[in-house]
Amino acid sequence: MSENTSEATPEKIQHTTPEQAAEKAAVLIESLPWLQRFRDQIIVIKYGGNAMVSEELQDAFAQDIAYLRFVGVKPVVVHGGGPQISQMLDRLSIPSEFKGGYRVTSTEAMSVVRMVLTGQVNPQLVARINAYGPFATGLSGEDAGLFRGRRRGVVIDGTEHDLGAVGDVVAVDPQPVLDQLAAGRIPVVSSIAPEHDNPGHSLNVNADAAASALAVALGAAKLVVLTDVAGLYADWPNRDSLVSHLTAAELRAMLPRLESGMIPKMQACLDAVDGGVDTAAIIDGRQPHSVLVEVFTEQGIGTEVVAQ
Repeated sequence: MSENTSEATPEKIQHTTPEQAAEKAAVLIESLPWLQRFRDQIIVIKYGGNAMVSEELQDAFAQDIAYLRFVGVKPVVVHGGGPQISQMLDRLSIPSEFKGGYRVTSTEAMSVVRMVLTGQVNPQLVARINAYGPFATGLSGEDAGLFRGRRRGVVIDGTEHDLGAVGDVVAVDPQPVLDQLAAGRIPVVSSIAPEHDNPGHSLNVNADAAASALAVALGAAKLVVLTDVAGLYADWPNRDSLVSHLTAAELRAMLPRLESGMIPKMQACLDAVDGGVDTAAIIDGRQPHSVLVEVFTEQGIGTEVVAQ
């Protein structure tokens, strides 16, 4: 027997069947029109919820954002940090209270909010993304006048309640973000805003609303909001009532009937579309790679809002 006979090593053996190859090709081809649509376009993604506390989901999100950048999309990430803020407040024995879906933020709590968002969550997310390419850079809404906020309360059953150092974004200067995008970077923005009427003080602003305001100011093609549910349900808790697509007018009519926790997210989508963003979507951040599924497939995932 010849001594020159060699056996193929396992890693050199072709394991992909023609059927598997065709399936993979179909997925790639399905993404083609969306790659054409969103190449060189800005997509603002609000990152939060369970996706922030699961190691697996953090990595999947970072991969999604890096993927967008590598295929020519310009992703901008805006994040809150509700779970991490609550955890730190508990550790420091600082009371935490919610009214109408918004966190009541005392002066003491505001220091913790800044510490967690800008000092913990932001650099961790930047590092996750940069594991797949040196693109991400951290920003705060306090940097270079990116956001300006004004204090707000919340109306519950006809009565307005004070929320402390909580505000709405009333002005956006998108130039700091545009500068980073022009340099090929992925801006990662924490949702804090200097108080417009009281320089030197900052406000805890809702990350959904901040992402929406930034998307409008940037002229973004799409806003994507990660949340902890599959999307908007027309008749919660009936899980068969998940809405996949609706117009701004339809959402506006539904808004008063929604649960308090869902209102800020859907209001953010509505404000974005009203402000000129082509589409806004809320998607289930508990599903790995939900951002890519939403952006690059025909059916998407979650609930999409369009102007009409």
